[in-house]
Amino acid sequence: MDPRIVFIAAFGLALMAAVGLEKVLSKFWLSLPIVYVAIGWALFQLPFDFPSLNPAQDGFDAIALEYITEFIVIASLAAAGIAIDRPVSWRNWRQIAPLLIISMPLTIAAVAFLGWWGLGLSAASAILLGAVLAPTDPVLARSVQVGPPGESKRHDVRFSLTVEAGMNDGLAFPFTYLAIAAIGMASLGAWTLEWFAIDLVWRILAGTAVGWAVGRAGAWYVFERGEGDAKDADRPENPGYSTSEGLVVLGTLLSAYGLAEIVEGYGFIAVFVGAVTARQREARSRYHRITHHFIDQIEQIVLVLVLLAFGAMLASGVLEALTWPAALIGLALVLVIRPVAGLLGEWKSPLPWPGTLAIAFLGVRGMGSIYYLAYGQNHGTFAPLDLLWATVTFTILVSIVVHGISAGPIIRWAERRAGHVHTGEDEDMAGLAPGPGPGREKAAEA
Repeated sequence: MDPRIVFIAAFGLALMAAVGLEKVLSKFWLSLPIVYVAIGWALFQLPFDFPSLNPAQDGFDAIALEYITEFIVIASLAAAGIAIDRPVSWRNWRQIAPLLIISMPLTIAAVAFLGWWGLGLSAASAILLGAVLAPTDPVLARSVQVGPPGESKRHDVRFSLTVEAGMNDGLAFPFTYLAIAAIGMASLGAWTLEWFAIDLVWRILAGTAVGWAVGRAGAWYVFERGEGDAKDADRPENPGYSTSEGLVVLGTLLSAYGLAEIVEGYGFIAVFVGAVTARQREARSRYHRITHHFIDQIEQIVLVLVLLAFGAMLASGVLEALTWPAALIGLALVLVIRPVAGLLGEWKSPLPWPGTLAIAFLGVRGMGSIYYLAYGQNHGTFAPLDLLWATVTFTILVSIVVHGISAGPIIRWAERRAGHVHTGEDEDMAGLAPGPGPGREKAAEA
């Protein structure tokens, strides 16, 4: 039997089964990633002569993983940005800064030190390991993120985790470039100044600027040019779905990513900023819910494929190089380093302690880490590759299991103790709810 046909059939069945499966699994403290990774592993154990999928041994596998995970991260960042109802202001968003400025650098430094001290990695490889494992993942963290746009439900825990994942997937790039630049370097010098000026400052600013500009342009194209279907989306007689919405949202997010990369900015930051910027315009329109539905469907399709592929990686022996020190680093990151770094970043947060603890612990690792490691492998020479891949893969697997089982109970625990809402002054949540009339009722039903 042709293994290609077997995989296509399995992929089709997995797509159909994914519909509504998350709600069923939540009753058993399971998540979709846990089940689909197990299915991918079991599928590649069958005697069908499936090809091996091990990026540590095959450069083509690393290139394929870089491109596939790049796309799903783009889709996830766009979906997360569109879903955020909260208006953009320092008062509304200041709670995210400590997670990005304090928690993330601490995580990078701790993992890099353990990689250098515990695994004997070179400085470049240790920095790469820290950069790869530092960002939280917008792909696998769907269960702890905010819901579709227009819900207007105040939930500071979900909001913090969503924006953190949206921003730090781009902020991991400067440290990935630092690792690439550090290859063969024995001391600090002019190359560190160049890294700071270009890879840290310029690329972040350029990505942010391009994302804002493309988001504004996309919003103008949809809402202000006097044509298109955006205004029709709120009419009672209009079901609210057509092919044009999908083309606009997909074109906008890919344009933001591509244009940012062309001007040497960070495309991931541009996608998230662009989605948030577009969401702020005509915020009461149901059009945002429609576009979110479209991009969410794309994300789920690619997610099923990536989860099956991750299971295939496990079956192909990517963990064979795993050592006890490497495994301990993965466990330490999920169970110690991220929670402690999160608490240090959030220790002045106005959130009650249950909410602060939930944010600190639920730092999901996932597809973004695979992308960054594949990118580093394809743009530099790091050793030992097999140990790096084994460490990262094991950490993601631990995160999938630990966070997949605990996320739901932890969020519900924080909610029962009113830990999901700030105790301080209320943020301005007005203006982003669906407007009055039939559009609002339909949005509430959805």
